[in-house]
Amino acid sequence: MPTSRSRGQKETIALKVLILGGYGVFGGRLAELLSDIAEIELVICGRNLSRAIEFCDSFRGKATVRPLRLDRAEIAQALEVECPDLVVDASGPFQNYGDTPYGVITACIASGTDYVDFADAADFVFGVSKFNADAEEAGAFVLSGVSSFPVLTGAVLREMAKTMDIVSVRGGIAPSPFAGIGLNVMRAVVGYAGAPVKLYRNGVQTVAHGLAESMRYTIAVPGRLPLRNIRFSLVDVPDLQVVPPEHETMRDIWMGAGPVPEFLHRILNLLARARAATALPSLTPLSRLFYTVLNLMKFGEHRGGMFVHARGLRDGKQTEQSWHLLAEGDDGPYIPSMAIEAIIRRLLDGIRPQAGARPAIRALDLADYDQLFAGRSIYAGFRGAQTASDPIYRQVLGAGFETLPSPVKALHDAIRSRTWRGQAEVMQGKSRIARAVCRIMGFPDTAADVPVSVALSPEQRAEAWTRTFGEKSFSSVQKCGTGRNDLLILERFGMITVALALVIEGDRLLFVPRSWSLLGIPLPRALMPTGRSFETGHEGRFRFDVEIAMPGIGLIVAYKGTMEPV
Repeated sequence: MPTSRSRGQKETIALKVLILGGYGVFGGRLAELLSDIAEIELVICGRNLSRAIEFCDSFRGKATVRPLRLDRAEIAQALEVECPDLVVDASGPFQNYGDTPYGVITACIASGTDYVDFADAADFVFGVSKFNADAEEAGAFVLSGVSSFPVLTGAVLREMAKTMDIVSVRGGIAPSPFAGIGLNVMRAVVGYAGAPVKLYRNGVQTVAHGLAESMRYTIAVPGRLPLRNIRFSLVDVPDLQVVPPEHETMRDIWMGAGPVPEFLHRILNLLARARAATALPSLTPLSRLFYTVLNLMKFGEHRGGMFVHARGLRDGKQTEQSWHLLAEGDDGPYIPSMAIEAIIRRLLDGIRPQAGARPAIRALDLADYDQLFAGRSIYAGFRGAQTASDPIYRQVLGAGFETLPSPVKALHDAIRSRTWRGQAEVMQGKSRIARAVCRIMGFPDTAADVPVSVALSPEQRAEAWTRTFGEKSFSSVQKCGTGRNDLLILERFGMITVALALVIEGDRLLFVPRSWSLLGIPLPRALMPTGRSFETGHEGRFRFDVEIAMPGIGLIVAYKGTMEPV
């Protein structure tokens, strides 16, 4: 077979890894993550030799790559010929492995070869422990489900368990619409749509139906731009079976996925419920249709995320905590492959997992992921329970509130009436429409230096802001968003309400518009007000810089200045 490296380089190989499905979505990304390691040889396997050759020809990096045509049914012969140090099963769908689902695992144990996989099928991962004694005797490790579910979720929950006894867990993953979903992943998802899914409820293992149950959630790392509120539907992932035994107080668990566009997601929901309520056959024949449509309809924000939300007891009192992850651009799709990347890098450092066969829920700790995320646009953080009695900015920002400049914290960290005063500069837009909007909203007139004051007063879980520039005043009411506006600030100017994300960028608190409405009726986002507005500190004083503009109109009004508390 052709190889991308010279004979001299091959003599330095310290680890040979055979990847089943090596040119697929997960296998290909794993190879990319390992591309900087000159001491590794990656055998890129699959049933389509031309695709394997194409992948190797386009591969860039120090690692040695070699294509190999291989059907999983022929794994025993391949192990005898290739003698790899590690087998990675990145093919699937693991739910459809037929009468001998563990054929690759038994062949690896028989040859004493270490094995890991990306399995997302709960029954498959949970059942791998029955090979533990054989794997121990062979001196090989067999780790199943080495992916975001359940390795990353398990690491998060162990961290949470340090401060609470976990009783119930909800979690979900929201891929970027631009990430691209492999056909085998789509076969797995569509295959269990409407089929029984095992999970724990009220401390008892029971069944629900895949994709037939849904919930909404906002993924919002403190201080980062949150994802838009997303619809998640129940998926059959290993966590549902392997996580509860890890926490003796856990009684409920639910895990979902939030693919977009939402209308396609809802079609899957309807089909799943129809299958659950009737005797419809498996929806697997529709897999290619959904795969094609989903990969064609790439629009929206190129961002993805993940959340784990736990409720439990701390010192006998009810509490809750959530963990949020955001991945920008192309970095998110690599997260599922990072756990196997970490294991392989440890092997090169002489650190081996203990021999035996088991789910990989304890393969990594959260600190390991912090290292894997370093240098990438991947951000994660915890949120405590929201308390309605807290100031609204503290509720929305969570732990990020403590990182604000002192004057900004001082302005927002109170629930009593207060007044701040200072000087400001104002500039109105020059167009007739801009001036008309300013008159209607009561925005101040253009002025180079004008006295300014802001009076803040609490009112029914909200806060009224009255801004006075010289002798001209205008008001708004701010409160925490709920539902689809969860973890946003809602600011109402008369009949118009704007949903704002609070984003911390350096020493600035930015206000980013996410949606707007008229008397509760959503308005087109394409026409939503824009402008870069922020708060910060300057020489111990509170500094504000607000810009309001409209698409097609331009600047409406901009004002900036500094203030101190009265």
